[in-house]
Amino acid sequence: MRRQGIPGTTVCLTELGFGGAVIGNLYRASTEDEAAAAVDAAWDAGIGYFDTAPHYGLGLSERRLGQALRHRPRDEYVVSSKVGRLLVPNEHPTGRDADIFAVPDDLRRQRDYLRDGVRRSLADTLERMGLDRIDVVYVHDPDEHWTQAADEAMPALAELRDAGVVGAIGAGMNSTTLLTRFLRETAADLVMVAGRYTLLDQSALDDVLPAATETGKGVVAVGVFNSGLLAQPWPVPGATYDYAPASAELLDRARRIADVCSRHGTTLPAAAVAFPLAHPNVVNVTLGMRTAAEVAENLALHADPPPAALWTDLQAAGLLRPDAPIP
Repeated sequence: MRRQGIPGTTVCLTELGFGGAVIGNLYRASTEDEAAAAVDAAWDAGIGYFDTAPHYGLGLSERRLGQALRHRPRDEYVVSSKVGRLLVPNEHPTGRDADIFAVPDDLRRQRDYLRDGVRRSLADTLERMGLDRIDVVYVHDPDEHWTQAADEAMPALAELRDAGVVGAIGAGMNSTTLLTRFLRETAADLVMVAGRYTLLDQSALDDVLPAATETGKGVVAVGVFNSGLLAQPWPVPGATYDYAPASAELLDRARRIADVCSRHGTTLPAAAVAFPLAHPNVVNVTLGMRTAAEVAENLALHADPPPAALWTDLQAAGLLRPDAPIP
């Protein structure tokens, strides 16, 4: 699988990445064997970038991913994780995480974007994963914590990067406004933009992507299915958009795109995966992969990109911004 370098660093990512939230029991439980089989299938298929975070299953995703990777040649894969949520003992457990992960709540998340918290978070991640290093570290969801993230978290990560402890640093979130500030005002090498550069939402073209172009930095696109609406060839009522039921307007727009895809012999999910990669600063698209079967499905989408005529027809129909780079 083709690899692209993160500008200004020695880190290279495969075009398709393994998103580890689902093996942290996102929404529902999965087994240890299922998680291990998914990572093995991704590895066997040539995927070399694996993303996780302490937030995902209160450390479960990190533990499972680390266990599945630690016997692999360390220089042949890239791992990213995140800082900003420390995991601390939960003084009042109820039996299940109050967030969206199906795990016990013996731990809880504690927001911390201060220098010492960032270093502690990274040390905890290394211990959970059983690895000697994390290649890429993102500041995770600092929406209400810009000052701490910019003044403390990013300088702390920059010191670790400059010392060779990590390979690249950045931020990951939904807010394009703050991601743009990370690119322009901090030492970030890249950003992870969630759900804002998709077939249904190209708002990253207004700020994040121009900033990446002007600063020569990279972008990882996640949430390209907008949490579900773009994940099926024909969107059905009840499909989710950004983790809530999709509106009738969005459902209609997704179906119109799906209809154009069908006329060109491709599918809505295949187009959703291919579209972000046409932008020269997008170095990777990362997808959630819970099982070996889901890995195979995602690889099939990536291996059979839509024809060039699809994109011009979508733009002509007003279903894709005219300024969006197309494959």
